[in-house]
Amino acid sequence: MKKFIQLWLGQTASMIGSAMSAFALTIWIWESTSQATALALLMFFTQLPRILLAPVAGILVDRWNRKFLMAIGDAVSALLTLAILLLYLSQNLQLWHIYVAAAINGIFDQIQQLAYSAAIATMMPEKHYSRASSLSFLANYGASIIAPTLAGILYSAIGPGGIFTIDLATFTIAIATLVCVQIPQPAIASNPQPTRFDLWQELSFGFRYIVQRPSLLALLVSVSLFWFAHDIGAALYSPMILARTGNNARILGTILSAAGAGGVLGASIVSIWGGPKRRIRGFLLGMAGAGLSKIVFAFGQALSIWIPAQFCSSFNFPILGSSNEAIWLAKVAPEVQGRVFATRAVIMQLASAIGLLIAGPLADRVFEPAMQPGGFLAAIFGPILGTGAGAGMALLYAISALGLLLVAVGGYACRLLRDA
Repeated sequence: MKKFIQLWLGQTASMIGSAMSAFALTIWIWESTSQATALALLMFFTQLPRILLAPVAGILVDRWNRKFLMAIGDAVSALLTLAILLLYLSQNLQLWHIYVAAAINGIFDQIQQLAYSAAIATMMPEKHYSRASSLSFLANYGASIIAPTLAGILYSAIGPGGIFTIDLATFTIAIATLVCVQIPQPAIASNPQPTRFDLWQELSFGFRYIVQRPSLLALLVSVSLFWFAHDIGAALYSPMILARTGNNARILGTILSAAGAGGVLGASIVSIWGGPKRRIRGFLLGMAGAGLSKIVFAFGQALSIWIPAQFCSSFNFPILGSSNEAIWLAKVAPEVQGRVFATRAVIMQLASAIGLLIAGPLADRVFEPAMQPGGFLAAIFGPILGTGAGAGMALLYAISALGLLLVAVGGYACRLLRDA
């Protein structure tokens, strides 16, 4: 796994910088709008181009050099960060600028992620798939420890502009590391003059591949329902904490760091252990654990509840995620993983985008007013969740967390999924 670890280290550095920029933008948008919808739309506009272009991205990953595609993804992200930095320094940065940058970044980030995922199968034997996937989670959650803490401290000292500059430096590290790593490319069946019918066959290949394998289809349905419920809560996470703490960026950063610590521990255990032999059990148990932890998190109103609940929630994600990824890597041939994984991404991201799109309006227009003193839900849930700013978002977050638990229970009841 030596070459993969070299690649992983460079991408981890980039993730830390990007997570710092994302944190700074979250605070900037909330301070500018005080609306959950504005933050949810940022996530939505990141997802939308992924959905529209993932099938094409899958074809590119299967037919183009994966190392080159990853380098392009890093380079475009760096240029977009530079553009946001210049707009901020000239005091011309507006919300729509961020949305446009998020949409463009979503396109190239989708290509990069597909290329990265598909590269795993060509860089190591199957016995290391769970470990490689867990290292990806380790990078994500490691960034979640370092980035919010640093950004929360630096935001008041150097502002968003300084944080964006740090992000640019990490992109340089990622690209330099990528250049030095060799990524094997699977054999490509070339057809220099494809017809329209051939193109349609290429675009629909991943969907047909999954439908013809019922256990993969059941797995995809389950994980898509999970992310639909999850991302309703994810859209509310930061605004809920900021609303309940008087816009305290350090408290938000502390909770996000607890999330990172839980994820790092979970990913480290899976990396050493190699994951459960029955990977589907790890997937379903991880979903159930995440759902239960998030229910507790929703009912919290202080760090003494938020930190341990978030830690336990994040601990489960490397287990469920690496188990899910290992199943796909083992069941899908390397030469078609780009197209199949792209189809998987489209379905999952569509479910996620719907969750993001409805979360903000539901919070701002229904649940927040209903949980104000005298609101029609305050009398029922107020004694448990409290009332006032953030209480409505907490109630909706609890409902979404209950959805995660129900998806896990439903998965155990589905024999087709249990046999995946």
